[in-house]
Amino acid sequence: MIKEFTKGILKENPVLVQALGLCPTLAVTSTAYNGIGMGIAVIFVLTMSNIIVSLIKKTVPSKIRIPIFITVIATFVTIVKLVMAAYTPALSKQLGIFIPLIVVNCIILGRAEAFASKNGVLASALDGLGMGIGFTLVLFVMGTIREILGSGTLTLGFPLLVNPFTINVLGNGYNPALLMILPPGGFLTLGILMWLKQLLLEK
Repeated sequence: MIKEFTKGILKENPVLVQALGLCPTLAVTSTAYNGIGMGIAVIFVLTMSNIIVSLIKKTVPSKIRIPIFITVIATFVTIVKLVMAAYTPALSKQLGIFIPLIVVNCIILGRAEAFASKNGVLASALDGLGMGIGFTLVLFVMGTIREILGSGTLTLGFPLLVNPFTINVLGNGYNPALLMILPPGGFLTLGILMWLKQLLLEK
């Protein structure tokens, strides 16, 4: 069971290894706080949808399993969207369309189809939780690197529990590398992280 939980953090990380969910990874990581917010949303949707898919897998006709899985995922995405809009409206506005697009995030549907539909509830829950944490860690690290280099600050917080606060990391004299908070900076940061992951796995 520990293996099911830990595999998604590094060995089978959905972003760095499987190259899944790259669209939100590149789009929302201009700040660390945005990365945390998106990551928490994905953890919730991924874990809960894995549990439900695992529970209903024997009753779902194989020919319509994908539409049913998407309906399950869409239910939890709707919950996340409404909760974020109610309690963290600023974050909800920042993440914008990428919250509803979790419905078609290939990490979510991929784990439902490849794992939860073939395994028990506990294993599916641990798989979803581990993959979600792995995804969140990548978003947080990317957001941290891009925000510090791109603006000299670091915005932290835990949605629903801790309000965001900004730390001036590099001081007022720092000349921001604006490239880092633009799309090319996202691609550059992701490429470096993939390279570092490969070095770690080779050792």
